[in-house]
Amino acid sequence: MIRVAILGATGYTARELLPLLLRHPEVEICALTTRQDTQSHVADVHPTVRGRLDLKLENLSLAEVAQRADCVFGCLPHGASAAAVKALLDAGCRVVDFSADYRLNDPQVYAKWYQVEHPDPERMPETVYGLPELYRESIRGAHLVANPGCYPTSAILALAPLLKAGTISPRGIVVDSKSGVSGAGRTPKPNLHFPECNENLSAYAVGQHRHTPEIDQVLSTWASVETQVVFTPHLIPMDRGILTTAYADPQAHVSTEQVLDVLRDQYRDEPFVRVVEDLPSTKHVVGTNFCDVTARVVQGKVLTISVIDNLLKGASGAAVQNFNLMYDFAETTALQ
Repeated sequence: MIRVAILGATGYTARELLPLLLRHPEVEICALTTRQDTQSHVADVHPTVRGRLDLKLENLSLAEVAQRADCVFGCLPHGASAAAVKALLDAGCRVVDFSADYRLNDPQVYAKWYQVEHPDPERMPETVYGLPELYRESIRGAHLVANPGCYPTSAILALAPLLKAGTISPRGIVVDSKSGVSGAGRTPKPNLHFPECNENLSAYAVGQHRHTPEIDQVLSTWASVETQVVFTPHLIPMDRGILTTAYADPQAHVSTEQVLDVLRDQYRDEPFVRVVEDLPSTKHVVGTNFCDVTARVVQGKVLTISVIDNLLKGASGAAVQNFNLMYDFAETTALQ
């Protein structure tokens, strides 16, 4: 049994992670941390696990976490996460980090977009990016895996195979994404109050969203040339789910069926990516670890449409998928 701890166990990602770990036959949940001094029972914070897990959320030191756990799922905010991860790795733990702290390779790019100096810059270029469909062999046996962002997951899975195959140009890619409100986290914010977000659709962080360099970094690797993606996120008045439509120029004349064939070739044996012919919607994937993706050629442009559950394939489900690879368990364990 692998002893597992969750850092920052009060948020939505932890809420989704707990049921997955509870049904994992090789996992023992041994610690749940909070930065609050009060010790709440986990069922008071996440009622869905009532009667299934008898633990309190504790304000533990990192040394105490390392004594209890073999592997730690880090659900802390950026900046705070890297400092904790460094200490846990030095103590011999393995870590799946949900924050953005290890997704980028360049500390200067990180400082530009996150407005803080990275506390563990030497480890950044060596960290494995946790998108199994593209980096499976690197994830196997890794001690630190950077769980991808939800928006990047939806965009990268749709676009990376087309860039690798030379089907689309690396220039002029536009990524338009819509996300449910849970993507903003559990901490209350004025624009997330029901009267503000209900029956409302809004773009945000236009040209400034921190997932932009993450998308560009991975797509540039797969294109073997630098990409410059225009990424615009939107807030949709629904609980969960992401729909991403991406627009790109083809490198040569191409049909819809040819584009779909590139995606099928890439994902033919993947357990959690489904290349579909219909137009996928978020309800097709909510509550699952699937990404559904399709493509169309319209007016000389290649369009891809992908959907994921932002809390599962975009966060906690992907984390368990990575955990399974790190410990050589069947990749689908606890996810189907």
